[in-house]
Amino acid sequence: MSVVDVRKVSILGKESIHCGFHLVPYIVKTVTETLPSSTYVLITDTNVGNLHLHSFHTEFDKAPGNARFLTYVVAPGEGSKSREGKAEIEDFLLLNKCTRDTVILALGGGVIGDLVGFVAATFMRGVRFVQIPTTLLAMVDSSVGGKTAIDTPHGKNLIGAFWQPEYIFIDAAFLETLPAREFSNGMAEVVKTAAIWDEKEFAALESRAAEIFAAIQTPSTDFAGRASATRSPAQQLLLSVIAGSIGVKAHIVTIDERETGLRNLVNFGHTIGHAIEAVLTPAMLHGECVSVGMILEAEVARQLGVLSQVAIGRLTRCLKAYNLPVSLSDPRITSLPASSSLSVEKLLDIMKIDKKNSGPQKKIVILSRIGATYEQKATVVADLVIAKTLSEAVKVVPAFPSKSPIRMATPGSKSISNRALLLAALASGTCRLKNLLHSDDTQVMMNALVELRGAKFDWEDGGETLVVTGGAGSLSVPKDNKEIYLGNAGTAARFLTTVCTLVSAGSAEQRTVITGNARMKQRPIGPLVDALRANGSSIDYVESHGCLPLSIAPAGLKGAHIRLAASVSSQYVSSVLLCAPYAAEPVTLELTGGQVISQPYIDMTIAMMKTFGIDVERVKDDSGRLLDVYRIPKGVYTNPSIYNIESDASSATYPLAIAAITGATCTITNIGSASLQGDARFAKEVLEPMGCKVVQTETETTVTGPPLGQLKAIGLVDMEPMTDAFLTASVLAAVASLPPNEERTLRDGSRPTTTRIVGIANQRVKECNRIKAMIDELAKFGVETLELDDGLEVYGKPLSELKEGVSVRCYDDHRVAMAFSVLGSVVKDTVIEEKRCVEKTWPNWWDDLANKIGLEVEGVELPSVHGLGSASRPTEDNSQASVIIIGMRGSGKTFIGELAATALGWQFLDADAVFEQKHAIGVREFVQKNGWPAFRAAETEILLELLAHNSQRHVLSLGGGIVETQAARDALKAYAQKGPVVHVVREIDEIITYLGEETARPAYGEPVVDVFKRRQPWFAECCSYEFINYTGVLSSTDVLAEDDSKTAPSALSIRDEVSRFFHHVTGQRPNYAPNLAKGRRSYFLCLTYPDITPALPHIQKMTAGVDAVELRVDLLRPSQDFDKLGPYIPPTAYVNNQVAALRHKTTLPIIFTVRTVSQGGHFPDHAEKEAFELFIAAVRLGIEYIDVEISWSEKNILDLIARKGHSKIIASWHDWSGNMHWDGTAVEVKHRIAHEYGDIVKIVGKADGIEDNFALHQFVLRMQAAPDAKPIIAINMGVQGQMSRILNSTFSPVTHPLLPTKAAPGQLSFSEIQTALHLLGQLPSKRFFLFGTPIAHSMSPTLHNTAFEALGLPHKYELFETATVGEEIKAAITLPHFGGASVTIPFKRDIMPLLDALSPDAEVIGAVNTVIPVTREDGSTMLFGENTDWRGITQSIRRALPARMLKPQAGLIIGAGGTSRAAIYALWKLGVPTIYLFNRTESSAQALVDAFPDVNIKLVQELGKWPDEGPAPTIIISTVPASATSLKPSASDAIFLRSSILSAPGGVVIDMAYKPAETPLLVLAKNVGKEWRTVKGVEVLLEQGYEQFHLWTGRYCPKSIVADQVWKAYSMSA
Repeated sequence: MSVVDVRKVSILGKESIHCGFHLVPYIVKTVTETLPSSTYVLITDTNVGNLHLHSFHTEFDKAPGNARFLTYVVAPGEGSKSREGKAEIEDFLLLNKCTRDTVILALGGGVIGDLVGFVAATFMRGVRFVQIPTTLLAMVDSSVGGKTAIDTPHGKNLIGAFWQPEYIFIDAAFLETLPAREFSNGMAEVVKTAAIWDEKEFAALESRAAEIFAAIQTPSTDFAGRASATRSPAQQLLLSVIAGSIGVKAHIVTIDERETGLRNLVNFGHTIGHAIEAVLTPAMLHGECVSVGMILEAEVARQLGVLSQVAIGRLTRCLKAYNLPVSLSDPRITSLPASSSLSVEKLLDIMKIDKKNSGPQKKIVILSRIGATYEQKATVVADLVIAKTLSEAVKVVPAFPSKSPIRMATPGSKSISNRALLLAALASGTCRLKNLLHSDDTQVMMNALVELRGAKFDWEDGGETLVVTGGAGSLSVPKDNKEIYLGNAGTAARFLTTVCTLVSAGSAEQRTVITGNARMKQRPIGPLVDALRANGSSIDYVESHGCLPLSIAPAGLKGAHIRLAASVSSQYVSSVLLCAPYAAEPVTLELTGGQVISQPYIDMTIAMMKTFGIDVERVKDDSGRLLDVYRIPKGVYTNPSIYNIESDASSATYPLAIAAITGATCTITNIGSASLQGDARFAKEVLEPMGCKVVQTETETTVTGPPLGQLKAIGLVDMEPMTDAFLTASVLAAVASLPPNEERTLRDGSRPTTTRIVGIANQRVKECNRIKAMIDELAKFGVETLELDDGLEVYGKPLSELKEGVSVRCYDDHRVAMAFSVLGSVVKDTVIEEKRCVEKTWPNWWDDLANKIGLEVEGVELPSVHGLGSASRPTEDNSQASVIIIGMRGSGKTFIGELAATALGWQFLDADAVFEQKHAIGVREFVQKNGWPAFRAAETEILLELLAHNSQRHVLSLGGGIVETQAARDALKAYAQKGPVVHVVREIDEIITYLGEETARPAYGEPVVDVFKRRQPWFAECCSYEFINYTGVLSSTDVLAEDDSKTAPSALSIRDEVSRFFHHVTGQRPNYAPNLAKGRRSYFLCLTYPDITPALPHIQKMTAGVDAVELRVDLLRPSQDFDKLGPYIPPTAYVNNQVAALRHKTTLPIIFTVRTVSQGGHFPDHAEKEAFELFIAAVRLGIEYIDVEISWSEKNILDLIARKGHSKIIASWHDWSGNMHWDGTAVEVKHRIAHEYGDIVKIVGKADGIEDNFALHQFVLRMQAAPDAKPIIAINMGVQGQMSRILNSTFSPVTHPLLPTKAAPGQLSFSEIQTALHLLGQLPSKRFFLFGTPIAHSMSPTLHNTAFEALGLPHKYELFETATVGEEIKAAITLPHFGGASVTIPFKRDIMPLLDALSPDAEVIGAVNTVIPVTREDGSTMLFGENTDWRGITQSIRRALPARMLKPQAGLIIGAGGTSRAAIYALWKLGVPTIYLFNRTESSAQALVDAFPDVNIKLVQELGKWPDEGPAPTIIISTVPASATSLKPSASDAIFLRSSILSAPGGVVIDMAYKPAETPLLVLAKNVGKEWRTVKGVEVLLEQGYEQFHLWTGRYCPKSIVADQVWKAYSMSA
């Protein structure tokens, strides 16, 4: 063997850690010589085995002796690290007759080391083993120290042992095959070790990241590095980093092997990191989760007052340098479906199971500085402290600041920090920057300058001083053309735009690209780019014109005369000024465009340039007046040795404002009258006029506020010199309830408490539109404002009148968050969302509020919009966001919109009506007078106004041509990111028919078909959802919604589908299957038709009992393609038609499935793109569940998840091979992946015997035991697998005899499964009763027993007639198998004392007609009373009411008996504003009026004459016997029904009497005309019975089957 040089590290008194390169021969020789054995067993995974197993075989074959060399290969990944995985290895060892002298070698990453180590610790009560880690993470962490473990569903590493390896061989050459992400994963542990132990090593890691990465990216040849003489400098650096980190851990382990104290320290970042990992594994790696955990635990230390922000900034920068995430908002995390489960409550719950804890107390390693910890062990930390750090929002607890008089300094000025960084980098020499702001913005600037190779940065004084070695203006295009990402750092973006023109060209095609986040891509940079382009620079817009990203050619800055528009941002001016000395010619900078904004910032730049050696001359005219012209000479900046950065004056306004608003005293050091910053004037020019006492020296500012509630308004204040401070002034002005000083009083008739802030127009283009943000957020407190051209007015009001409990949106703007925290210090329960946006300028603001100002700050977890496992949308709740409706004229927008608004309880606005109201002219006349272009511009303006002022709880219907302009399309697309934009789709021939008759709007002037074709792509581009207002596949009798005023009623109630669709897309009430809840059983019917239309008449029968319908999209095929053989892609339009047809026959949720040939379906395997186009179409159609195979590409799945809205994903895996075993590790891996992607997990295997079903059942129980378990569909295919279908509880797929084929072998019908469950004892039979008298002729037994039989339920419904509610009924409702009861007259009120609880509906009505036994959590039974009479009435009305009658204005009830109470309640719940009540005995009617004090009931003295000349009723309900009514005026013993009661143009008439079939009232309605729909009493009985059945069984009643039998029985008894 050639020379091998190893570096040995001692642990527990032995030099057993050997580090080097290309060590395989050395490992085998050392092991065989020093650990003699009869058997050596090497265990690895398939990934590592493919790379290195051959080398070990070769070397062991060479080894002397007769020892056996066995290998065992497991599946890669965390799934193998389980009880089952351990058992498989142990079975292998036993099968091969391994004995106690066996030596086991663990070759792999942390999973292999942990798993194999635990096997070695327990096999034969412990055998020797050797760690050979192949990942950096395993080398520096898991392999060192003897910890071994496996995972359980309850958490990671919870079962294991301490078992020290005989050797740990660190072969750094293995890292050459390690993916870069895995290397970064390991570097998290290296950084962690240095952070807790060695500041010097940490500094090296900070500064040498690029070199360390290069060390693994240069593969060695000819075993270079095996001997020290052949090692490259990069190899030496890498080995030094690894061995150094291992050395620290080995030292700690030696002192504290069993982790009783000191060894806790290596868990820095792990308490929170492990909790994050438990949720995100396997998508996020251990080191990535620990990286985030380190930052969060460091923030805990900062919150406790132990750690400085400087240290957190250094730690953040270091981790970022190794491409590690540092926050939960990292896109690598937020793009994961599981990230929505990262709630504070869940993370704290997971942290309970942590090995460091002492009982319920959580322990965290608290950092005190880089290189040291607060204690030599983990520290007990309260849950509230951890929760505050983890929470995304906070609230300040109102109080007088306990630290008053406060004395504090604010962080370094962001403006000065950014300028100083750039100046020092461009200068020659070295500069030490002190009091630099450690924030996101400055970090972005530093990173960019490093990427441009313009300077070198080092830290001194524990990170308090930044040492900048300038590059004298030398800059290069970033390596590998890497984009420079600037986040939302506007200052950096503007400064670097000009800086990048100075870059030296490496080649002609090289360019520098700077980009940012979504908001940065909206912020303007056009005037600066225009000026630089005019000066000869080559700058291209990559995306939107006038905004980032920019592509900048490295051609140098020409110089000479530069003209720049400076009315938008002074940063444009500073950008050119700072770079001008490096132009080819001396620069004369002329500012144009009127009033220059923020002149103090320009003056600041010039003053700082002078400090760095360049004098700028501002030109004067002949009279000595300063012009907006500057002359900058050529030159090179010279670095001063030290530059002290002023504290940030903008930030200083917040603690000073807290003193002002609470009456406290606050002194800010390092900010005074001599400051370079305009915001330093805030105290004297804003706070002093508001009634504060202000003392300001050159270097300090002290403010004492007046007593609480005594602030004065300011009147007029020009804040142009201090624009950023206007937000602070605005929140103070909100509570400035006293009039201003006499000299500041406004004389224009304004309110006495007006504060008028002007000079701040530039604040509209900051991190957000700050003026609008302040107006919108102050409005939540009840504060009135008025927007001005260059500012706003705020009308102060007494503190006591402000609304409490407001949640403030911060728009990712640090200034908004800090300003409203001032208001939160006096207004109770003010929640500040997006708390982390303050990291831009004052990362420790919330901690300083508590620790330095003395106000308690609490963490707040915001409610998530999505339920189970959904990470597809932002966390803010958009369920109140207005709905926008677009589509062709004539498509039904107005009609659908009005129905949607009624269903949601929102306001409907038609843009055309708003247009006509605003312009006082009709649309047709406007177009004729001004032309189409003028109309389109005005129409777009209306759209923007509607979006600005009606952004919540409105349904907005837009004109058909709104998509004709780019501006309107951009607005719609932007809105679609936060609210639904719905395209109403209708067949073109129906549109043409309608437009041929419509005259209110202007003609197109071109064929309608051409307009349709032009707009269709635009509608698709702008909308997020599609509502199909047609279905050509339905028969002509199935009339759907027509347009606007021409709408005919739908035979299938378009109301139901509109309500379902819009409740779904808004998230108000998505149409999910309720039986997915834990403890219930749910089913779906698999439709296997190529065309479902022939089956539509039978859909109700086929779906009896199920919870959803699966549309097998891959089986769909239009008739013209029936003869095409093989795999097939159905056209999207055809799929849409099929969905629309199904929607109009069932309200059940749809499961949208596309199964490829290899997945057991008919869709082509290669057509992944087309499959996901169909999935996106499903999202747009408002489909409830989408079945997605996890075998599809991750990129497409994640993209779908990001766009899925309120649709839920069923992440499925089908194993057709029969090789998957339910007790193996492979299925756990599939489950883990499906769990990450899906809201529901679906795994389908194949059963060869009945035992496979038992294995499946055990697998499900294990998966469901996990704390983050999701619903799981787990079944076996084939006849042998039928038992799994019976026992499966979540969405069991079922077939039906009427279907042409079964969707999968072994499928059973719903009825068959219920029968089987009963035989297995899982569905005991129950008894149901009807209580009342007389009841002999009741239809209820027919209704319910027919339903039970149809669904295969083993229950029985019986008549139970008694004279009173006595002991017999008491005995019946306490029977062990009592399933429920109907209650009819005269017992609806008498039954109530026997019940444990009533529904709110039953309480209001004062009657119970349904008794439901409910099982409590402790197993006891509660009797619950409900009233379904009113629901039967409501549903009958909704079904029969003509669709055009969106909001009935009046209803009439005849009679005042018990049923009348349900009728009143039904009309009230439907929103009928006026209810007429007629009864011959007025006192009975008055009693009903008194029983419903909140309902507008008017007594009618004579039918047909309505009180107060009110509207005629469009809903009439008779609750009296038919014999009590008559159509004859002469009838003396009956109510005469005049035809005038039907004077309304149409409506619905309900007669609650069962007999005769045609009552006088129904006859009268039919004689009046077809516009009046009639409902018989039996129909209401059926509707309320359907509801009863559902309440008892959780199953939807098979309506058509039941109705047929009830009508037959009714006809026979009539």
